[in-house]
Amino acid sequence: MLKQGIYEEIITHKLKTELEKIHNESFEIGKEKLDVEEARKMLSSYISHVTRRALKFVRDNEKDDKVALLNQINLCNEFITILSETFGDQEFEALKISEEAEVLTSIYSKINTTASIQKTPVIRPVTPISQSSLFTGSNYEPNMLGELKKEIVSSDAMDMLVSFIKWSGLRCIIEELKTFTDKGGKLRVITTSYMEATDLKAIQELSSLSNTQVKISYDVERTRLHAKAYLFKRETGFSTAYIGSSNLSNPALTSGLEWNLKVTEKDSFDIIKKFETTFESYWNDREFKKYDPTNKEDHQMLKTALSKSKHQNENIIHFAFDIQPYFYQKEMLEKLQVERDIYGRTKNLLVAATGVGKTVISAFDYRRFKREHQRQARLLFVAHREEILKQSLDTFRAILKDFNFGDLLVGNHEPNSLDHLFVSIQSFNSKKLYEIQLVIFMILSLLMSFIMLQRILIKSYWITINLKYYWV
Repeated sequence: MLKQGIYEEIITHKLKTELEKIHNESFEIGKEKLDVEEARKMLSSYISHVTRRALKFVRDNEKDDKVALLNQINLCNEFITILSETFGDQEFEALKISEEAEVLTSIYSKINTTASIQKTPVIRPVTPISQSSLFTGSNYEPNMLGELKKEIVSSDAMDMLVSFIKWSGLRCIIEELKTFTDKGGKLRVITTSYMEATDLKAIQELSSLSNTQVKISYDVERTRLHAKAYLFKRETGFSTAYIGSSNLSNPALTSGLEWNLKVTEKDSFDIIKKFETTFESYWNDREFKKYDPTNKEDHQMLKTALSKSKHQNENIIHFAFDIQPYFYQKEMLEKLQVERDIYGRTKNLLVAATGVGKTVISAFDYRRFKREHQRQARLLFVAHREEILKQSLDTFRAILKDFNFGDLLVGNHEPNSLDHLFVSIQSFNSKKLYEIQLVIFMILSLLMSFIMLQRILIKSYWITINLKYYWV
């Protein structure tokens, strides 16, 4: 019984019979004529489907693997013979499959090549270059980073379209890119400076490679480019492309739950061609400016664009979700609260293993403290590395749902306020913040003493007035 819903299926004799059975029933059947321009694509797809079923039938009905393989080849050759006889074209006859059942995997010159001298195996991706596949970051599939490295060194030209480029991601493939460009491979890259997400060092290293061109959008207020796509062109006709969610950053290429679809020229020819055409249109768009590493103006323009915004973050944070602590984190937070409220201990040390989420716990603890002490809720977060400070600041912002929370004092970052400061140990010592804290403490102490004295004087004055009034 046919299910209700939408279809896009060629009507066969079998399907026509099934439709006739429900024709008189209360069903509205939608049909349209097969378009002449789309016929080639749809009919070839249908024949491919039928052929796969037929080859599976041949394979399942033969126990001997060698015989099964030979029968499948013979079946394909019979189909080619029919085409040859139908069109009277001997070229079809030449397309018959050799009974040796072999697949061509590479052709390289024996003269003056590294492979011939060192006798190293030919590098090629683990996944097929003739069939599309999906990468989901699973441990049970080939590693995305490993595949990109193999794609790079086995291609003739490469086009990269990413919204931002991090040095942490580029350094993972920089050696492969050097090998690729040094042997004559052409590399073109389109990226942006939006949200300061791109690293200046990454652009400098990338553009210094031979046979490499980089174009950048300097619009820091908005960006039309959110694509993450990589095209590996091969003169053999086996080009491949990765289209998905992975920017050129370390988490996106290694540990992130990123989805990327690998499409091939052999089974997705139209998609590859659309990729090439669209990339060319972007490449010629005036919004994307060519970056010349030897040009001081280009360098200064990029440096300025990457320092306009205050907030720099490798993975852009959205606060749509309400983050909640895990059960063991709740237990730690409750114990901290007991130490303060029951025992009056306000100086506490939290010790936990790596990965437990000490920063997350501190952010939740600070959020509770902030709700209870609005005006006095100040924070000093000290760590030894800039990367840790940035990640910690992002964690606090996400849990507090405040993108403007906190200031960094590390490297080239200068804070606008000391109220919520994320500072490195080196900066803390070099800026002598401990002296500033001491001065602030002394000023506050004097101020509190003055206020207390003032309150005592005022209270004494009112007592005197009241006494006078009473005696009168």
